[in-house]
Amino acid sequence: MNYLGSIPSPTISTIQVGPFEVHFYALFILTGIILATLVTASRTKARGMEPGLAVDIAIWAVPFGIIGGRLFHVFTHFNDYFGEGKDWTSMFKLWEGGLAIYGALIFGAIGAYIGCQVDIKLIGLKSAGIRFFSFADALVPGILIAQAIGRWGNYFNNELFGAPTDLPWGLEISQANPAYPLGLPSGVTFHPAFLYESLWSLLGVGVLLFLESRFNLRWGKMFASYLMWYSFGRFFIESIRLDPSDVYFGLRTNQWSAVFGFLLGLTLMVVQRYRHTGIELSGYLPGRSYEPKPNKPKKSEIPPVELESTEPK
Repeated sequence: MNYLGSIPSPTISTIQVGPFEVHFYALFILTGIILATLVTASRTKARGMEPGLAVDIAIWAVPFGIIGGRLFHVFTHFNDYFGEGKDWTSMFKLWEGGLAIYGALIFGAIGAYIGCQVDIKLIGLKSAGIRFFSFADALVPGILIAQAIGRWGNYFNNELFGAPTDLPWGLEISQANPAYPLGLPSGVTFHPAFLYESLWSLLGVGVLLFLESRFNLRWGKMFASYLMWYSFGRFFIESIRLDPSDVYFGLRTNQWSAVFGFLLGLTLMVVQRYRHTGIELSGYLPGRSYEPKPNKPKKSEIPPVELESTEPK
């Protein structure tokens, strides 16, 4: 028992706004998406790409990511949704929590690739015309910020906590919580796994931006570094979590996801270092480019025109 200096759990997870019940989980996810889009838009613009491009791609990437994140969570927690006494329709209740980051990454990448490079001629839709990995590199700080913010939605849902701990920052969890371990007395505090992952993501923003400036991480190398960074931390944070999960060969499902994520990042880094040794001059695909329109001078900046006098000299 460690109430001195411990972290209390919220007693509410929603607020009422007029006739609508707003869930904090959804607010944090939405805030993360907005900030990720703004940060990415700033980085793509700084790299000579068309302003607004990040929003156009997000229209594809965000829905794909949400669907993929939910599907991955449901399939890795199958017994929570299907079986005797289970309500399978709860799989559609996103506000209750349960978006798997690796599923969101896989499906979000598919959506981003479509927005970046795929022209859908059947409906007259033209892609942004940029290389997928150029966009992915620009996305990295924003996606880490989004993950850091989104984890606080888990805090308000009283979920994503780890093993019991006597550390001063232990998280208080009500014994009435369905995930509270059977046999433990009330008053036990737990590792705040959500906080560890949030801080790891924020630390990653600083570390990866430094590495990017130091080693010019382009051609997908920044994205590869992200996969390795996040997966390395997630593997160890996942090991202390208490929420139900399928276990294979002694590792939880998302630990295996972290292993594959790290190996994918490492492979991508090696391949791209071999394939691309020069400087990435443009993020656009061959034949596509963006020429910014020259700014029109303001009225105050237009020099006065001196008219020649018509009076006889």
